[in-house]
Amino acid sequence: MKKILALVLALCMIFALCACGQSAAPAASAKVKIGMVTDVGGVNDKSFNQTSWEGLQALAKEDSRFEVNYLESKTDADYQTNINTFIDEKYDLIISVGYMLADATRAAAEANPDQKFAIIDDDTCADLPNVACLMFAQEQASYLVGLVAGSVTQSKTIGYVQGMVFPSMNKFGVGFISGVLAVCPDATVLQYNANNFGDSAGGSTAAKDMITKGADVIYHAAGGTGMGVIEACNEEGIWAIGVDTDQSILAPDHVITSAMKRVDVASQDISKAVADGKFVSGVHLYDLSNGGVDLAPTRDHIPADVLAVVEQAKADIIAGKIVVPQLAEEVPQFTLAG
Repeated sequence: MKKILALVLALCMIFALCACGQSAAPAASAKVKIGMVTDVGGVNDKSFNQTSWEGLQALAKEDSRFEVNYLESKTDADYQTNINTFIDEKYDLIISVGYMLADATRAAAEANPDQKFAIIDDDTCADLPNVACLMFAQEQASYLVGLVAGSVTQSKTIGYVQGMVFPSMNKFGVGFISGVLAVCPDATVLQYNANNFGDSAGGSTAAKDMITKGADVIYHAAGGTGMGVIEACNEEGIWAIGVDTDQSILAPDHVITSAMKRVDVASQDISKAVADGKFVSGVHLYDLSNGGVDLAPTRDHIPADVLAVVEQAKADIIAGKIVVPQLAEEVPQFTLAG
């Protein structure tokens, strides 16, 4: 009996020690680690990099399960290095912000099949089982701001600055021009490809050139380059239209609206899916029907009758009565793709 009692006591001590070891494990070890890699626009681009990061910060603040971090890419050469850093640090999910990271994301995903990735604004990795492609119907939001631009222009000359020519980027211009022409068929839309998402000075120069040619409303889809567009519009006293987030804060008196793209919500959604064991690869589409895109909530400068037109168009798009073009060849007036 003494031997049996000694054995039982020994076992109890072992179990107790194991239990103590488990409870002593740092809480951080249970964190779901989300790493975000920016494109060259940087984390403070007042556009989709910044909005994505703000979404992740809000998620971590609201839900203690998450630990979030970002790495900023100064040049294209940083994409692979930054992604590999998060892989080496065993992050649960790596979010690549922008189609410019597509090649680096694909290479990393193929080399690390157990690592989960998400990429914003690119669907070329949709065939990979460990990559979620967070896509947005940016042509729909652009169509709505096009309706605004075409309705408020007095000169019937409107500007559009695009960050780079690429199929997913072209959707901004195609949708915008379609919206402008829907309400102002004889409008002229001046177009400029900045070929850069981080050149504020270049954006300002392009906008001022358009203003010299008579533009009284300019829309940009150019990341950090677009900050220069808005600055020029503010200086010259004409309307600017922002993108990705509500950019009215940059020039409250001259940003009439912005084409919202909820990259913050998408980043949160895919992070929660990883935490809940519900990660799904392939394309995740955010559009008007699920609140993934829309006009910015700041609408003080938009006349009531124009807002009525926009809201009707929004309802018609959701109902399928209006199908906004996505391809450059569908809108001959869009000239940047050629």
